[in-house]
Amino acid sequence: MKNSPLAEKHLALNAKMADFGGWLMPIEYPASGVIAEHTAVRERVGIFDVSHLGKVSVIGEGALEFVNSVFTNDLNRITDGQAQYTLHCNSAGGVIDDLIVYRNSPTDLFLIPNASNTSDVVAALMAVVPTGITITNLHEKFAVIAVQGPKSKSVIESLGLNPAMDYMAFEHIQISGRPAILCRTGYTGEHGYEILPSWSDAGAVWESLVEAIKPYDGLICGLGARDTLRTEMGYPLHGHELTLQITPVQASATWAIGWDKPTFSGAKALTEQREAKLQSKLRALVSQDRGIPRAGMQIKNSSGEVVGEITSGTFSPTLKKGIALALVNPEYKVGDELIVDVRGRDSVSVITKLPLVTSNVR
Repeated sequence: MKNSPLAEKHLALNAKMADFGGWLMPIEYPASGVIAEHTAVRERVGIFDVSHLGKVSVIGEGALEFVNSVFTNDLNRITDGQAQYTLHCNSAGGVIDDLIVYRNSPTDLFLIPNASNTSDVVAALMAVVPTGITITNLHEKFAVIAVQGPKSKSVIESLGLNPAMDYMAFEHIQISGRPAILCRTGYTGEHGYEILPSWSDAGAVWESLVEAIKPYDGLICGLGARDTLRTEMGYPLHGHELTLQITPVQASATWAIGWDKPTFSGAKALTEQREAKLQSKLRALVSQDRGIPRAGMQIKNSSGEVVGEITSGTFSPTLKKGIALALVNPEYKVGDELIVDVRGRDSVSVITKLPLVTSNVR
């Protein structure tokens, strides 16, 4: 089990720790708990340690063209100083990972894959990389700290930084006298930022943020709240909504595919899927009773026929109801009622348009 550079700080606060992609990370803090941490982000501000996320550099002449020929989204849609959400698929259209690409220049790209998939992403790129381009796994060279919530702009400004950044833009900055990357990204649906200091500087940057959120009644948040926040927004999580078996076409992530590009990995299979229109679709469900759906639970129609499966399920602290993301047969649309088998008991849910709460990322 690997540790974040901030592990000792979490343990000092008696955080509940758990395995996330081979990394021991905080789920929640006993002084607050998941619901309070979730609410802090929706209403004020919260900070998260997400240093388990991967970091990879792709450098050399032709780096942009190379990465663009592999990942689904089109890096020509953005310019230097911008980041982009994209997918790394295999030839069958299955998702090796979903990740963020930071475009420093056409010869210098910085990737943020998921923790458990970093080595797979690196290996797949290394297998096809042309001569002259260097791929480096920097997983334990940078930390990642997320600052999320309506007061995040004020927190960033209080540290002497420029908060007026476009969504998905990034800058190389100094925070508390230490170099870092500041990006207008996040995974909560709220206005927010992610800060990437070096591994050795992570502790000092973290302490600066802990102090900076205090005037706004901010909280240190665990990955439990991060999960409830992202589920309310309908953001996919690799291993749940995106897998080697669940393609971006099924997961309603086709907006992250540059269909007009000359090529990308999995293009043929995904194009065929899109044209066939036969596969299950990702839908959001909201419970109409006290049932809390969980991943793996079956979904039935009124006749008792199995028509889908929950991919992520939880209690929504905002809606105060059970919510879920699910793969459902394509004939079922927003407004339809379905039944979730919650441990042997039928629980009625309604297919609901995403996001389930208002998005404030921009």
